[in-house]
Amino acid sequence: MTANNCFKVCPLASGSKGNSLFVACSNSAILVDAGLSGIEVERRLTSVDVSPQSLSCILITHEHSDHVKGAGILSRRFDIPVYISQKTYHACKGLGKINDLRFFECGIPFQIDGITISPFSISHDARDPAGLTLEFNDTKVGVATDLGIVTQLVKEHLKGSDLLYLESNHDPRMLMDGDYPWHLKQRIKGRMGHLSNFDACQLVSELLSHRLKHVILAHLSEENNCPDIAARQMSRSLNGSKVTLHVAGPDKPGTMIHI
Repeated sequence: MTANNCFKVCPLASGSKGNSLFVACSNSAILVDAGLSGIEVERRLTSVDVSPQSLSCILITHEHSDHVKGAGILSRRFDIPVYISQKTYHACKGLGKINDLRFFECGIPFQIDGITISPFSISHDARDPAGLTLEFNDTKVGVATDLGIVTQLVKEHLKGSDLLYLESNHDPRMLMDGDYPWHLKQRIKGRMGHLSNFDACQLVSELLSHRLKHVILAHLSEENNCPDIAARQMSRSLNGSKVTLHVAGPDKPGTMIHI
């Protein structure tokens, strides 16, 4: 496999303050969500040697501000197409005018420069939230953050992934013992909230295969989780496999992973 045919994946930011994931392959560079200010996304891209001008598109998973904050500014500044579901677009506030708007529908795959993108519906309190898989040749990247429960549909889409970018939002005990108001605790642990460490571990246990090489834990709560706790629990679920475990954080980009 040549360098152009390898996926490069790098979390730029992950957490309630902002989310953005860089994925590149086959001469295409995709930004999955842009939940930081435009200038901060630019800064983080530059810090991992990626030019913002090189972006082929911005792909939006749902309308919450920690996923779309900088999308409009970046799109206008660098003339970048934005892929988004029609329902999510109409639910977005502050996105502004997008000169090149391209709608997708969950359940209907589409292509960007030969990369097959398969958006699928997930359970979250947004208008039309999407998980994603990105496939090129024999390599598959699965992206599922901001999901309250793991459905059979989620499992079907994510199985056979070489890399998983997966929510591991909270430790249930930390959440219930913490200072959040009761209604917010109920939302987070509900069917349309966020995935716990335990649920993330259970999902990865079911998805383990010889193909899986990397798991990136994403969207960790700074108040209701701890990277060490999440990583320790997931390491047990990986059960001595050769999977490399990463934890994405809010304050700086992670490692650029090549698969």
